[in-house]
Amino acid sequence: MIENRPWLKLFSHFILIAGVLIVALPVWVALVGSTQSAGSFADSVPLWFGDQGVQNWSHVLFHAAGSTLQIPVWHLLLNSMIMALGITFGKIAISMISAYAIVFFRFPFRSLIFWVIFITLMLPVEVRIVPTYQVIANLNMLNSYSGLILPMIASATATFLFRQCFMSMPGELVEAARIDGAGPIRFFFDILLPMSRTNIAAMFVIMFIYGWNQYLWPLIITTDDTYYTLVMSIKNMLSVPDGDIEWNNVMVTTLLAMIPPVAVVVGMQKLFVKGLVDAEK
Repeated sequence: MIENRPWLKLFSHFILIAGVLIVALPVWVALVGSTQSAGSFADSVPLWFGDQGVQNWSHVLFHAAGSTLQIPVWHLLLNSMIMALGITFGKIAISMISAYAIVFFRFPFRSLIFWVIFITLMLPVEVRIVPTYQVIANLNMLNSYSGLILPMIASATATFLFRQCFMSMPGELVEAARIDGAGPIRFFFDILLPMSRTNIAAMFVIMFIYGWNQYLWPLIITTDDTYYTLVMSIKNMLSVPDGDIEWNNVMVTTLLAMIPPVAVVVGMQKLFVKGLVDAEK
């Protein structure tokens, strides 16, 4: 029997509401700030809407994003989208193929190869960033979409998760596919890929957010603002040598940087949860 404790329910709701307010307050400040004039931030941070919202949003989207950026934010959004989607699809494709080879093929040192891949999880990006930069520079891929995407598409995490997913599939499925005359490629595309759709959806959400939020790598390899991403450009908008920071434009850019990952999480929420908790086998 569950004991009814009104005070405990009230306390739980208070904690939840307080947590929501703490998380939502910065978003509210950014939303309000995006509607203010540039001089509204001189003395204090405004907490209610101004009358410059349409002008600020249209200026940032279709004109120069700031005094230190000469390109509009829609171009930065496009760069970030290309990078995030390229990293996402690249990670999923390479990880699925490598996990497929490790699980369903028999070759020497198969387990050793997997553990070598898995050990790379212990190496953060900062440790590998200098030799990676040297390779990209030698290949003349600085200031390019390929330079932004290719070094980031290898993923030991995704390989591990897909390996665990493939290992949970019954061996009878492979035998039935062989009896029906399905080769390795047909088995992968006609059987394995459809059965892994929820796992792919979950990895898509995780990897898209990972690619969208990249800051250090684009900052290092891009010197041409044509290839700047949205997240790294926010820092450039704050680096004003002379004059005041255009906080209203910074707030608009911050909100625009939040919209795509939030939309992906909300739009794929059901598939994301099913991919993590239900293998649909």
